[in-house]
Amino acid sequence: MRAFILETIYEWSKIPYQKWFKKNTPWDISLKTLLQYPKESLGFHLGCFLLKHDFSPQPKLENHDVFHVLTDIGISVPEEVAMQYYLLGNGKRSLYLLSVIFLGTLLYPDKLKLFRKAYRTGKAAYTFHQLDYQKLLHKDIQILQTTFLISPLWK
Repeated sequence: MRAFILETIYEWSKIPYQKWFKKNTPWDISLKTLLQYPKESLGFHLGCFLLKHDFSPQPKLENHDVFHVLTDIGISVPEEVAMQYYLLGNGKRSLYLLSVIFLGTLLYPDKLKLFRKAYRTGKAAYTFHQLDYQKLLHKDIQILQTTFLISPLWK
């Protein structure tokens, strides 16, 4: 039930968030194009992530999927909340992020250990949340992760 609550709020808020709060330009990139990048690149890994989960690029929300790819955090509701904690630790601040953290913490108090770990892991990384990932799609994903000390939660 708690996952349903957060998923419903997300679905209701996604379009207004994209339209009125996200100021970045949509990437206008297809899954097919992403999968044509070199196999070690961020672009290829992003394409594989989207394909694996049967997703398509969401205009103005592309960075969100990049964060999943770079941090290796899954897509379950508690993992989505954990990723927001990771990004909070990394210095990202937005009303949306804080709202997800507030609601996620209320609904998933049993996941506080995971959330704390995500926050600490994000804090230990160099600031990466603000990068222009569209310009980095051709870069080797391991080099990006190593350069910014982006560690997966599960190691």
